[in-house]
Amino acid sequence: MIVTIKNRVLGIDVGVSKTTIAVVDQRGNILGTDSFATSDYSDVNSFLDALSERVVTTAEAYGGFESVRSVGISAPSANYLTGCIENAPNLPWKGVIPLAAMLRDRLGLAVALGNDAHITSLGEHVYGAAHGMQNFIVVSLGHGGFGSCIFSNGQPHLGYNGSAGEMGHTCVEDNGRLCTCGRKGCIEAYVSDRGIAQTAREVMDECQQDSMIRQLDQLTPAAIADCCEKGDELALEVYRRTGEVLGLGLANVATILDPEAIILTGELTEVCQWMVKATRESFDRHVFRNISDKVKLVVSDLKNNERDVLGAAALAWTVKEYSLFK
Repeated sequence: MIVTIKNRVLGIDVGVSKTTIAVVDQRGNILGTDSFATSDYSDVNSFLDALSERVVTTAEAYGGFESVRSVGISAPSANYLTGCIENAPNLPWKGVIPLAAMLRDRLGLAVALGNDAHITSLGEHVYGAAHGMQNFIVVSLGHGGFGSCIFSNGQPHLGYNGSAGEMGHTCVEDNGRLCTCGRKGCIEAYVSDRGIAQTAREVMDECQQDSMIRQLDQLTPAAIADCCEKGDELALEVYRRTGEVLGLGLANVATILDPEAIILTGELTEVCQWMVKATRESFDRHVFRNISDKVKLVVSDLKNNERDVLGAAALAWTVKEYSLFK
């Protein structure tokens, strides 16, 4: 019997604001994409209905649904071991959502689900800055929060319950800022778009110095970076403080794990030039001295809009093939 090998997978990135679907071939080429607003669906069943419809139409447009082997999904607060999104603070659906099983039932294909930081690290390992590395940390500085994933001996370290690597919810200040997870002092409360905006407000409240950031309609990372570009002292101080906290958090994790590299990814890397110096200085002050000059700090050069769907596609290739249509 001659067996036809399915040569495409679907990589899906469920983001806080947007969900992206990509058809990816065996060489990692993105053949076509589609996207829609995640925030339009407050009910997860309605979201899955829309996602399933988009998956089928996108697959049909780029090689046919019958050529798709499996599906990989990236999502915040997802657990690869359970296939569930678990208590995501930044998504509209609360509680534990068995997303992989729900989509598998709708599509009749194998579905693997991974935490967005886990998927980002897979993208970097297979296609990006971590290619060829065995021990590294990927940190995702996105608008939705702060994610991270640890690779050890060439494999993602997921921990006993599948929740390892949550660096964003480690404490960098006792009784500090309230985080979306409900705890205080988490690094995500300082190194994220929300955290940067709060730092900007604190910097402005501490002095009466003139600053362009006082005139901004919205305290977004990009808008504050534009002020840095023009030499605004308070804007530069915002990113100096952000880099100080980031470097401390990275140093703590690096001291424990001794990685070859820490790779910074995500939307906030587009403005990280303003905090890289402070991050490195803080890292060197706080890290164990035996590794202080041996850990590479790298900014990813993969496109932010492609990395996570490529990582999700890489995950899809690892899941055992399954189909209702065989």
